[in-house]
Amino acid sequence: MLNKWEGIVLKSRSYGESNKIVTIMTREVGKVTVMARGAKKPTSRLAGITQTFMHGVYVVQRGSGMGTLQQGEHLASMRHIQTDIVATAYASYIVELLDRIVEEGSPEPFAFEVLQQALHAIEEEYDPEAIALFVDWKLLPYTGVQPMLHACASCGAIEGEFAFSFAQGGYLCHRCFHLDPYIIRLTPTQLKLIRMFYSVPIDQIGKLDLKKGTKQFIKKIVSTIYEEQTGIRLKSRSFIEQLERTSLLSRNKHNEETTE
Repeated sequence: MLNKWEGIVLKSRSYGESNKIVTIMTREVGKVTVMARGAKKPTSRLAGITQTFMHGVYVVQRGSGMGTLQQGEHLASMRHIQTDIVATAYASYIVELLDRIVEEGSPEPFAFEVLQQALHAIEEEYDPEAIALFVDWKLLPYTGVQPMLHACASCGAIEGEFAFSFAQGGYLCHRCFHLDPYIIRLTPTQLKLIRMFYSVPIDQIGKLDLKKGTKQFIKKIVSTIYEEQTGIRLKSRSFIEQLERTSLLSRNKHNEETTE
């Protein structure tokens, strides 16, 4: 049976001398893994369409086992993501996270929309670090974690001063701070930003201009949730941290040279 699906390539790996095994997140049937015969050959019509991040339409022949990719047509080649190291790093993190937490076998239209909107926003040169934060918060429910962010996780209050509590699984109002000695206090701006990352569609956000410290603060919260409550630690996260350290060292060296 031939199937025609819209999809985005999450990853591909070599199989034999000339083939690839490709994992695609599709709009229609969710995550699928297919064989792309001959795709490693530079002259293959499947070579380009099976590159990571490629957004296209894929024709797959599916039987009882792994499907076979017959042909594809790209909708967006993600050229900026392919050529800019920072964009590549954050896009790699996004596709690795989605591949890790979304199971094969059933349609996941919300996850597909988050993936598509995120990669297209990075391709359009929106802040990739901020876009990754949107993905982090929006995909949390796929890990079984659903933080309470619209009200106090303990008493349900919606007004007052708030903090984030890992133990209580979301926001605590000032009346309930005593429930957790390790709360992380939040400013009104931080409170609104986390809610925005969690609930507002990426394609409804204009170009965000967030301070580095603000992004790092919110990233620390969501990263701790993933690492300590879900056990997920991604290789691409380590690469991003390495890039940030390198960038910081470069800036410090430049500052030292200009002050001498």
